[in-house]
Amino acid sequence: MFRRTFWFTAGAAAGVWATTKVNRKLKKLTPESLAAQAANKAIDAGHRLKDFALDVRDGMVERESELGEALGLNRHPDAELPAQRRFAVIENHSDKNKTKYLENTKFSYNRNEDH
Repeated sequence: MFRRTFWFTAGAAAGVWATTKVNRKLKKLTPESLAAQAANKAIDAGHRLKDFALDVRDGMVERESELGEALGLNRHPDAELPAQRRFAVIENHSDKNKTKYLENTKFSYNRNEDH
């Protein structure tokens, strides 16, 4: 008699547990619940995207300051400027006009000139 009572109680408890689990799963699959889950995931994705954008912006500002230091753009405007670069031109004594032309001409390379 005691065994029957035990198994009856165990079966009833298992039935209640299984019914509760199934009802919870069914409530998660209702359209309202699915919409709420989708909205929560979209909000989480938006927060992650915002955090990523802020990290990129911080990295960009840091890199710009590094480049500014390397190029000397962060110096005080009254600071002494670096000396002007001079290019050596090989003189051909027989052609003085060509040497003057080379001295007065600015050379700039435009990679689109060849096309």
